[in-house]
Amino acid sequence: MSQQIVECVPNFSEGRDLKKIELILDAARDIDGVEILDVDPGQETNRTVVTLVGSPDAISDAAFAVIARAAEVLDMSKHSGAHARHGATDVCPFVPVSGVTMDDCIQLAKRLGKRVGDELGIPVYLYDQAAQIPERRSLAKVRAGEYEALPDKLSKPEWKPDFGPAKFNPKAGVVTIGAREFLVAYNVNLNSARKDHADDIAHELREKGRARRKDFTTPYYTSGKLIKYRPSKNEFPCAYTDFIGDSLEALADHYKKQGRDLYAELEFFGRDPANLEGVNVMKHGEFQECRGIGWVIPEYNRAQLSFNLLNYKVTATHDVLEAARELARDRGLAVTGSEIVGMVPFQALFESGIYYLGRQGSTRGLPFQDVLECAVQSMGLRDVAEFEISKSVLGLPSTSGTLAGMPVNELADEVSRPTPAPGGGSIAALAGSLGAALATMVANLTFQKKTMSDVHEDMENLAIRGQQIKDDLLRLIDADTDAFTEVITAMRLPKKTEEEKSTRLAAIEEGYKSATRIPYKTAVLCLETLDLCLEAAEKGLPASLSDAGVGAMMARSACLGAIYNVRINLGSIQDKSWVEEQKRSLGDMGEKAEALERAIRDIVEASF
Repeated sequence: MSQQIVECVPNFSEGRDLKKIELILDAARDIDGVEILDVDPGQETNRTVVTLVGSPDAISDAAFAVIARAAEVLDMSKHSGAHARHGATDVCPFVPVSGVTMDDCIQLAKRLGKRVGDELGIPVYLYDQAAQIPERRSLAKVRAGEYEALPDKLSKPEWKPDFGPAKFNPKAGVVTIGAREFLVAYNVNLNSARKDHADDIAHELREKGRARRKDFTTPYYTSGKLIKYRPSKNEFPCAYTDFIGDSLEALADHYKKQGRDLYAELEFFGRDPANLEGVNVMKHGEFQECRGIGWVIPEYNRAQLSFNLLNYKVTATHDVLEAARELARDRGLAVTGSEIVGMVPFQALFESGIYYLGRQGSTRGLPFQDVLECAVQSMGLRDVAEFEISKSVLGLPSTSGTLAGMPVNELADEVSRPTPAPGGGSIAALAGSLGAALATMVANLTFQKKTMSDVHEDMENLAIRGQQIKDDLLRLIDADTDAFTEVITAMRLPKKTEEEKSTRLAAIEEGYKSATRIPYKTAVLCLETLDLCLEAAEKGLPASLSDAGVGAMMARSACLGAIYNVRINLGSIQDKSWVEEQKRSLGDMGEKAEALERAIRDIVEASF
C-alpha cells in the first residue's frame, strides 16, 4: 500500500549557463506530480546533475520533457568540460524508491528510450540494470571515447543504438538511459583534520581497496612496506594471505580455493598479467558497491571518510560506519558522527534503526518514526549539520490522512455530521488500528521484562507485525471514505444521453466495487489482529491481560463492522459473478472473529 515513488537523475552537459539550466528545469516543472529535489551545477565539469522524484508515469513524462528541452537549448559541438560526456542529456537513470521494483524501472528506461528514439530522433543506449547487451552495463564502457568518438562509433554494428537512428547527431549526441539502485552519499566524521587519517581508513573499506603492505610500524596501514609481484624471482604474492605462488597459475589456483578469480581481479585493478614485474599487489576493500576517499572539510575543521554506496541493499550505511569506528579505534582516532548528503531511501535508514535497536537489546517492534530516530542518534547524523527526517528521507510512510490526521474530538464531530461519509467503514478501520496497537503494546511491555526472556522473540515478532497492521489500518480510515466518495462522484455524472447514462452506471459500479474492496481489507487485517491479541493474551505480561482483551474486543467489532460494509455494498453491484466471489471470500470470517474474541475473553476473565 506504499506510495509509488521513482527517482530520476538526469545529467546535462551544461553547468555554466544558468539560464539554459533553468529552461531545462522548466520542462520538468510543467509535469504534474514531479518534484525537483536537487540541482547541482558544476563550472569545471560543465555539467548539471538534477534529482527528480514522482510517480512512474509522471517521472517518465518529466524525463522525456527535459531530454527534449536539453536537445533544443544545448549544442554538444560547442561543449567542453572536465567530466566525461557524450550527450546533451548525458545519462538518465531511473531509481526505485518506494512501491516500485527494479524491474519497473527497467521497463521505464526501455519505454523512455523508445520514445526518445522515435519522437526525437536521438540515438539511445541502455545501461546498468536496463542494459540489453551485457557489455553495455558499464557506463564507462558505453561512454568510452566520449562525444568525439560518436561519428565512428555509431557506424559500427556492435555499437548500434538500442533505440533511435544509428546516425551521428552533432547537436544532441546520444542519451544513455538506465536503471540503477539508489546511490547514498555518506560521510563519516573523524576527530581529526588530517586527510591522510581519513584516506587510510577509507581505502580499507572501499571496494577498490589499496596496495597490499606488510611489516607495519604503526597502526596506520600506510606505514607498511609495499608487496610487489616479482616474476623474475618466481614470486606471485596473494593479496589476502601470506601465500606466495611460484607461478601465476599457482596463484590463480590459490585464489580459486578462496572463491576468488585472480584474472578478474587483475583486470579490475588494471593489471596486465604479462607485465607484473615490480607491480604493486592490490587487494579489495571490505565492502562491495562502495567507493570511498578521505578529505578535509575546512568549515567543519574535520576530516571525513566520503563514501558513495552504489547499492545500499548490498552495503548498508551502518555496516560501513561500524567498520570505520573499529578501524578508527585501532588508529587512536574516534568517529564523532556521520552525514548523509542529499536524500536517503526510507528502507535504508529504517534498516539501520532496526540494526541498532537489535544491538541495544531493545524491541524492534516500534513505530517507524521511533526506529528512524534511533538510526539518526546511533549514527550521529546531526554531528556537523542538521538532519531532518521529514526532509531527508525519500518514500517516508505516512498514516496521517485527512481523517486519520484529525484530533480525536474533531474526527468524532466529523462522523456525527449528516453526511454518508465518513461512516462505519472508516470507524471499523480506526477501531482495528487501536486493537492492533494494544496487542503491540502488550508485546513490547512483555519484551522489556527480563523474567519473560523465553518469549522475547515471539513478542518482538508480534510487535513488528502489529505495527505494520496498525499503520495499514490507519491508512484505510481515509481510503474507506475516499472509496465511498468515488460512488457519490459517479452518481453526480450527467445522464442526459444514452452514452452518458452508460458511462455513469459503469462508474457507479466500479465505485461500489472500490467501496467493497477497502472494508474487505479491513476485515482481513482485523482478523489477523485477533490472532495477535490471542498470542498476547497467552504469552504476554499477566498485568497487561486486560489490554489484550480490550484489543480483542476492538478488533472483533472492527472485523464485523467491516464485513457489514462489504455486504451492504454488494447489494448495489450488478456484476453477479463478482458478488458471489466476494461472498465466498468472506466465508465464515465473522464467526472466526467472534470465536477468537471469546477465547481471548475467557483467558482474561480467568485471570481475575
